[in-house]
Amino acid sequence: MALARAARIILVGAPGVGKGTQTERLMKQFPDLSAISSGDLLRKNVRERTPLGIQAESKMKAGALVPDSMILRLIVNELTTRGWIFDSTVRPYSVYSSSMAMGEDDTVDTLFIPSGLRASRYTYSDHPAASFVLDGFPRTAVQAKQIDDVVPINMVINIQTPSEIIIDRICNRWVHAPSGRVYNTTFNAPKVPGKDDVTGEPLTRRDDDDPEVWKARLQAFKDTSQSLLEHYDKLGVLWTVNGNSSDEITPQIFEEFSRRFGALAN
Repeated sequence: MALARAARIILVGAPGVGKGTQTERLMKQFPDLSAISSGDLLRKNVRERTPLGIQAESKMKAGALVPDSMILRLIVNELTTRGWIFDSTVRPYSVYSSSMAMGEDDTVDTLFIPSGLRASRYTYSDHPAASFVLDGFPRTAVQAKQIDDVVPINMVINIQTPSEIIIDRICNRWVHAPSGRVYNTTFNAPKVPGKDDVTGEPLTRRDDDDPEVWKARLQAFKDTSQSLLEHYDKLGVLWTVNGNSSDEITPQIFEEFSRRFGALAN
């Protein structure tokens, strides 16, 4: 289905709630949507040995977190490269050395995000093709405000599934490590218990698929996400969907997404 205008969305939800599944289904249903993953952008820059990637890799090897300013640069440059945002005051710095030659004076600091930056500095495309799901950033209200200064997010989908459902789902999960195929004994069970459907090889449990580990993770998410949700609620773009499974949640998301962005059948 085609969109009538650009959708700039974020999915928020606890670990194991199915954000990745919903993103894939949205992109399949609405081909105008693209996924912008901060993690993928970071890995690509590290792999391609861009100046920003080298800096980020150095910090990660030292055991430090990649700072928000670096992640924001990655996102700004990706959106600029795609032609979805435009900055008339700062020349965008290309972090992808594989696609554009660098001059001797080109450094990571060529593109800077000054504190106090306002959205009016950037203009953005409202063309349907400029639609994206932003994944991995922001995770906090502070990060959300940084994104606000660059491009306005116009829908935040808060996916709510009871903690006990998530924990039950995770504790019944088995994986085929070589391929990444995932099974669940309560749904999508393997044809032969304990064996991969394709290769017949043994299935294993992930080390962190432990109820107590997941209780702690879910509580940590709840503690840190509240301010993020409040931020987007104040902006009037937060929408909450409830369900016990991805199949129950997906139709609700499709209906609301279509209503907000004027989706039209091709």
